[in-house]
Amino acid sequence: MDGVTLWSIGDLAKRTGLPVKVIRHWSDIGVVPPTERSATGYRRYDARALARLELARTLRDLGLGMAAIREVVDRERSLPEAAAIHADALEAQIRTLRLQQAVLRSAAQGTSSHGAGELAELTRLARLSAAERTAVVHEFVAEALGDLDVPTYRDGLLAATPDLPDQPTPEQLDAWLELAALVRTPRLREALARMAAYAAEHAPGEHDEHEVEALRDLTDLWTQKVTAAIDAGIMPDSPAADPVVASIVEAWLPTQTRTDLQVDGDGEAARQRLLEQLEVAADAGVERYWQLLCVINGWPVRPSLAAPGQWLTTALRANPAPGARAAGIAAMLDGTDADPAQMLAACERVLAEVELIVAAVPAARFGDPTPCAGWDVRALIDHLVWENLLWTSLAEGAPRTDFAADHLGADHVAAFRLAAAATRTAFRRPGMLRQRYGDAPGWRLAEQVVIEMLVHGWDLARATGQPTDLAPEVAGAVLPAVRAMYGALPRTPGGSFGPEQPAPAGATAADRLAAYLGRH
Repeated sequence: MDGVTLWSIGDLAKRTGLPVKVIRHWSDIGVVPPTERSATGYRRYDARALARLELARTLRDLGLGMAAIREVVDRERSLPEAAAIHADALEAQIRTLRLQQAVLRSAAQGTSSHGAGELAELTRLARLSAAERTAVVHEFVAEALGDLDVPTYRDGLLAATPDLPDQPTPEQLDAWLELAALVRTPRLREALARMAAYAAEHAPGEHDEHEVEALRDLTDLWTQKVTAAIDAGIMPDSPAADPVVASIVEAWLPTQTRTDLQVDGDGEAARQRLLEQLEVAADAGVERYWQLLCVINGWPVRPSLAAPGQWLTTALRANPAPGARAAGIAAMLDGTDADPAQMLAACERVLAEVELIVAAVPAARFGDPTPCAGWDVRALIDHLVWENLLWTSLAEGAPRTDFAADHLGADHVAAFRLAAAATRTAFRRPGMLRQRYGDAPGWRLAEQVVIEMLVHGWDLARATGQPTDLAPEVAGAVLPAVRAMYGALPRTPGGSFGPEQPAPAGATAADRLAAYLGRH
């Protein structure tokens, strides 16, 4: 080529600083083909080849692969296109490296409790691309739901893809690992399939965002109502729970217009369907799945629905139709009678014995657990005081509502003595035990105090290592009344009492009473 400067591979190496072997290899694979060959067969390169070589070197330094480099230098792909593709690839690599760095720092700083195997699993999960993470979720949902006609439910699951941030917290790493293990468990798939099958049976097809939002609002509403009831000390298996249930059913019914439920309003059929829905939806694994997704993605984690859900399901079982629980109690009270003087004497004896148990409890034992789930010793004594205050206020016609307040103050013994003294005074008022309080005579209030003090006094004695043989004659006499009063109630963790337990051989009357009411 006359008048054109040509260079050998050695010349190009000197001009560019690239090794001869690299230039020769790139020439062999067509990235920088020779302009011509000399008479003796040596490769020669012109200025355009030099420019092509320098571009290839720049692209390689930026991390592009040789296939992409050749596409650019051959003008099969524009430089901006190649740069954009590579920038995206680099971003994914950087994200993966940052996640791996976070895993290693967590291990190095001692903020991770994972062993070598779990750290390896975290690293593997961190390397997943967005497409791979989506594929994992799609596979999980497909296996769980199969061909069920629940498109809205399915879309909601598919949209919730875990997206670990570039610099995750130790909590997010823990959640990531736990979620990976959880989605592999058959139990979670079975629970999701059960929920979807129920929806497909009773409300198949597509549901618009308005319907979905209405259900979210309903969940917020009923949890607020139930939480307020719990804070007010309303037991779910009491008649006082019925108005709460009624208000929830009233709000729930409009969300059922596209289901197969055919009812005109609140009633046994409506409450049974709501109970079914709550029972199907109540799965700890599914709730944990959504909680972990929220932690990983940095979304607000909704409070657990376990406690309010348990309260509401228990309330629905105990109040299967409007007024059912109150009617049952009224029927039980009808035609029964007792000697008011004997009931007052029993009440005063039990109060005296429980006072001795309370007085023997040092403050150092306040944090000890008790047979009452969720209550430590201090909370149990507070409840004993509250029960006295409550029944006294009922006897005086001014029911208290400060269930959630602290009723002990600095001196738990003095607090109980004052409350018990108020109970005695209220029940000793002439005519009180014969006075009607709705369907019940006043002596029934005293009977309730006897039962509450016996049972929770037994709880306190058991928790603090004291004798549990409280008022044997009273405990023996009250057990038949307790069986009649509470025998039909649902025995669930959310109710007043758990399932009946076997009484041990040689059990005292108080032990048998406690066993009947779920203690062991």
